[in-house]
Amino acid sequence: MKAVIQRVSNASVTVDGKIIGEISQGFLVLLGVVEGDTEAEMKLLAKKTAGIRIFTDENDKMNLSLDQVEGEVLVVSQFTLCADTSHGRRPSFISSAKPEVAEDLYLKYCQELRELGVEKVATGEFGADMKVELLNDGPVTIIMDTNDWKK
Repeated sequence: MKAVIQRVSNASVTVDGKIIGEISQGFLVLLGVVEGDTEAEMKLLAKKTAGIRIFTDENDKMNLSLDQVEGEVLVVSQFTLCADTSHGRRPSFISSAKPEVAEDLYLKYCQELRELGVEKVATGEFGADMKVELLNDGPVTIIMDTNDWKK
């Protein structure tokens, strides 16, 4: 699984002109599910997401986690994170998980964040054409890839 985690002051996702998910301070997570990903990767990624310390403390050091700042999370499915750009100019998405598998792991990831204590987990709409707005705080953007952790 791949996640782009952006520390935000606020973020929202709109479908057909209607805001369907929004948060204040916290993370916007763009989540990509790769073919072969399992619940094990999902749980590990959720645990790392909930625990990463990228909020600033009183000494202006990135030392605080989501729960310490009462942060919220907006999770948006993003199959394009699985793009293979190694050949030509048109990306290939064949490494993306099948939609039914990806949606299941996406929903389980959101639920796992809730079970890990994240008070508010908002979502986009899986497979929809979404418009995402955010105010990146820092900017701070972290990329996590569970395949990197296997090495």
